[in-house]
Amino acid sequence: MSKTTVKDVSAEPEPERTAPAPRTVGGSRAFALLLVITGAAGLLAAWIITIDKQKILEGKLSGKVFTPSCSLNPIVSCGSVMESKQATVFGFPNPLLGLVCYGIVICVGMSLLTRATFPRWYWLTFNFGTLFGVCFVTWLMFQSLYRINALCLWCSLAWVATIVMFWYVTSFNVRNDFLPAPRPVKNFLAEFTWVLPVTHCGVIVMLILTRWGSSLWA
Repeated sequence: MSKTTVKDVSAEPEPERTAPAPRTVGGSRAFALLLVITGAAGLLAAWIITIDKQKILEGKLSGKVFTPSCSLNPIVSCGSVMESKQATVFGFPNPLLGLVCYGIVICVGMSLLTRATFPRWYWLTFNFGTLFGVCFVTWLMFQSLYRINALCLWCSLAWVATIVMFWYVTSFNVRNDFLPAPRPVKNFLAEFTWVLPVTHCGVIVMLILTRWGSSLWA
């Protein structure tokens, strides 16, 4: 008569349960190109402002007055903005911050063009950086319009670049469920993200025209 042996599994170690890998997401080619283009536009503006700022300082040391090429009249006067105290709010020229931050934006865009993917924390950190950028340029815009009383064209280019990248990065995070939002908002952003930066920039244009009107071309 054969005996049935019952295998004792109580002493065997349980198989290890591995946590699922975090979801990583990449962007479309159009989104990647938008980041590269807006980053390059902001970098160009920051670079030119940095060079002009250096020439202004060199002119003061040598006793010569340097006038930036974008200083067209008393209102559109890049030099007035560059020499204001708001231009060094962190203790160093603001464009130096732009040289770093816009360079990062270009790197992210180029990475997406190579089909790189990033986890949620990366996209939220990137979104926070663009949020800081849009808040900072909004403050600079207010200072330019109502405190310095002058407009810098290169600064305006950086404003537009920052605004566009902020809205599109935010839209990207909402559509990928990295930021919570109702379904109607997601559906709207899927088709009409462009409305947000256009409206935002339109408001700025209206504020500029209300502030100075025809004096911009005087």
